[in-house]
Amino acid sequence: MGAIFQSLGRTVTAGVVLLVIIVILTGVLTGQMVAVDMGWSRFFMRWLHVLSGVMWIGILWYFNFVQIPSMPKIPDEQKPAIGKVIAPAALFWFRWAALATVVTGVLLAWMSGYLGQALSLSKGFHAIGIGVWLALVMAFNVWFIIWPNQKKALGMVQVTAEEKTKAARTAMLTSRFNTMLSVPMLYCMVAQQNGGL
Repeated sequence: MGAIFQSLGRTVTAGVVLLVIIVILTGVLTGQMVAVDMGWSRFFMRWLHVLSGVMWIGILWYFNFVQIPSMPKIPDEQKPAIGKVIAPAALFWFRWAALATVVTGVLLAWMSGYLGQALSLSKGFHAIGIGVWLALVMAFNVWFIIWPNQKKALGMVQVTAEEKTKAARTAMLTSRFNTMLSVPMLYCMVAQQNGGL
């Protein structure tokens, strides 16, 4: 068992295998095997969307609730480990999870037949539409404001010390803006299918 948990790849693979076992076992016990049809495809896309979104917002909240507030408490000699190892890895998963969340969300809305209504904020689709637009703004910020400025702040792109400080502040403030937007965005996403708003 320890060998599984010593590798992230094996851990994730074990999670997928466990999921397959649960689905098959549930089907056998209930007599309802999974029928791969459009309904199941939409469900699977929703699951991928939620999985991606958990990664994206989880890392966003990690940055804002843990890393940024902890940086002043970390001794200067230890800070390079954050900037050279942890932050670049977190930013990799952060930006790709944002893209995966948007792509799976758009595909889900298209497969469910409400993409146009959501984007145009049509009657009956206000909640999901507002959620979609908030998520699109947030994803834009990740790719076109936070990431370019973090590359400067972390020294991946060579800039002057003044530009580095300015980039770090811009990235942090934009990340905080996204954290603010994440609260109503998540509410709107859940509200649409649960009658809230």
